[in-house]
Amino acid sequence: MSNGLYHLQPITSPSEPSGKPIYFPEIALTRTPPREPVAIADMAEFFGVTHRTLHFYEEKGLITAQRFGLMRVYGRSEVTRMALINVCREVGMSVSVIQDLFDTLSTATSQSEANLMFEEALIARRRELAANLSTVHRQLQQLNILLEHEETNPGRGPQSKGPSLDDMETRCLQLMAEGYTSMRIGRTLELKADEVASLEASIAGKLGAQNRFQAVAKAVLLGMVAN
Repeated sequence: MSNGLYHLQPITSPSEPSGKPIYFPEIALTRTPPREPVAIADMAEFFGVTHRTLHFYEEKGLITAQRFGLMRVYGRSEVTRMALINVCREVGMSVSVIQDLFDTLSTATSQSEANLMFEEALIARRRELAANLSTVHRQLQQLNILLEHEETNPGRGPQSKGPSLDDMETRCLQLMAEGYTSMRIGRTLELKADEVASLEASIAGKLGAQNRFQAVAKAVLLGMVAN
């Protein structure tokens, strides 16, 4: 115990007859782990995970449970492993990356080497997060540009309701969208040619279009008429 923190010690591999130690990076816990054997409920409570999470880590070969009667229990080595898993998960490392880290740590021949291996893994994760952050910043900048454009050009985005048209303009626009010629629109709405031309010009002006075809295209984008 040092400075109120419990420091985990290197663990011994049960698969090594010689008792070869497996060095893990130095990790300090804020409280003393439960006494061995650690029941699954105590393990889950201590690390703030669910029983299902512990089973998942077992399936991935990261920790191993033993049987104590009908109970699943863990030894000190699994507490050490779980402490490292928790730290890695807190910084967003994937399970596959943690598996690779454990494989790498199994080759460490000293505590300092294990610490260095872990530091390299953390640096790699930091680079990954920095790259992701750069992408997010770039996307945010693009969104800001698009939103600023919409604010300075109201009524042009697909979410806008579009300009206000009177009943005759609305009917005319719908016919234009259906492919009616100006002459046919005149007959349908019982308007003279110059009245139709004036009506279409008014619609185009309100939509900021250069001609009737552009007016229809913009109206479709704005959801004012069916496509």
